[in-house]
Amino acid sequence: MHDLLDDIDRWRTAGHRIAVARVVDIEGSGPRDPGAAMAVTDDGEVAGSVSGGCVEGAVVAEALAILAGEREPGVITFGYSDDEAFAVGLTCGGTIHLYIEELDW
Repeated sequence: MHDLLDDIDRWRTAGHRIAVARVVDIEGSGPRDPGAAMAVTDDGEVAGSVSGGCVEGAVVAEALAILAGEREPGVITFGYSDDEAFAVGLTCGGTIHLYIEELDW
């Protein structure tokens, strides 16, 4: 999360709304450890990583849906046996659980 602070501060100063996704748990092998984070602005700018690339696009889409009010903040899961995980490229054999929410200043 510390890696994101400069970007978040810059975006906040520019008036953007920001969602943050954090890895909260992994089962089996996972691309990133719990605590890994990604920030997404309301116009789609991204900083950080929660999966080393394999599910980043899907996480950005979920973050944008939260910022647009189309989805409630909460946990989203991608796993090896999940069809959506294969579709977005998560083939590392584990399951990752992310918590995504809008930053509240």
